[in-house]
Amino acid sequence: MNNEQLLSLAGEYGTPLFIYDADIMERQYKRLKSAFEGVNLNIQYACKALSNQAVLKFFNSLGSGLDTVSIEEVKLGLLAGFSPERIIYTPNGVSFEEIQEAVSLGVRVNIDNLVMLEKFGNTYGDKYPVCVRLNPHIVAGGNHKIQVGHIDSKFGISIHQMRHLTRIVQAYGIHVNGLHMHTGSDILDVGVFLKGTEILLEAAFQFKELEYIDFGSGFKVAYKPNDVSTNIEELGEQLGAQFKDFCKEYGRELELAFEPGKFLVSESGTFLCKVNVIKQTTATVFAGVDSGFNHFIRPMFYDSYHHITNISNPDGPERIYTVVGYICETDTFAWDRKITEIREDDILAFHNAGAYVFAMSSNYNSRLRPAQILVRKGKPYLISRRETMEDLLRTQIEIPELV
Repeated sequence: MNNEQLLSLAGEYGTPLFIYDADIMERQYKRLKSAFEGVNLNIQYACKALSNQAVLKFFNSLGSGLDTVSIEEVKLGLLAGFSPERIIYTPNGVSFEEIQEAVSLGVRVNIDNLVMLEKFGNTYGDKYPVCVRLNPHIVAGGNHKIQVGHIDSKFGISIHQMRHLTRIVQAYGIHVNGLHMHTGSDILDVGVFLKGTEILLEAAFQFKELEYIDFGSGFKVAYKPNDVSTNIEELGEQLGAQFKDFCKEYGRELELAFEPGKFLVSESGTFLCKVNVIKQTTATVFAGVDSGFNHFIRPMFYDSYHHITNISNPDGPERIYTVVGYICETDTFAWDRKITEIREDDILAFHNAGAYVFAMSSNYNSRLRPAQILVRKGKPYLISRRETMEDLLRTQIEIPELV
């Protein structure tokens, strides 16, 4: 979307404001499909990135499956129209009762520890198929908080525990119909996927009833101007060929699955906020905006870079600003960033705001969450309204005798 369209939406719906371009989501989905042409590919949108019902229904209309990590996400997927067999449930550290609830809903279940797998086998035997998440012990990801495949990770069953794993499977007659791995997020090197692929495909020969192999995701997207991203076409060519060779050796064609979240929705999102104040100290020029890490926590939590442009003054001279929020503690979006001259009431656009932004927002400082807009073929749709004070109080219960 161009600056005029963004400014128009800011004027109509106010700021802060999340805007998502559905055409970019579709472009990314089709790009991944095209890269793996000739392979039985199942793209499962990782809905933890952005779980609004309109977004889920849109991906369902494209033919996507759904990757979920909680029973609530499973239920959101079912409400959005996904058939149970198109939903994979990959929890971590949940109760066995939650896993049983997922079974009752008929979705694909993915288990990542031996204790739960043993409970699953003792309860279901071979009556309900299950996927197993392996940890290949590959360190990958752009930040240590999103590296999940290393040896000290809480995720997955260690590849070094294969003997124990197969003993449990054999003892309970468990029907393992899928293998899964996920090494981390913001992975640039295609070689990381290929190394993990070798480990996973070698392990696959231990299981004779497989229907699919799930390689997780973690594709890197470009955040900065001239930034690099995962070469999806190269990955499709190399991993696709590797997978086809494996299927021939395995004896039948399996489904190859991915669980992209950021890759599908990150670049679709733009976050708009208004400049409340320009404050100059002895060392820094601050641009204070009408938002904070209650709405956009990634720079504070992951040290992530998000490109910021002044769409109210795009042709102005560049100056150095530190962009900060209105939360009552250190709340910095960008340090010493070159941005065209910022004035009070200017609208700033934060790019790559589609993934893990609104989904991680909160009511910290009792602030209200912004509205969300989905734009499809140039037409905007309000997909969640701005919160009100009534929303803050909705779940609170008044106790008259306490006052």
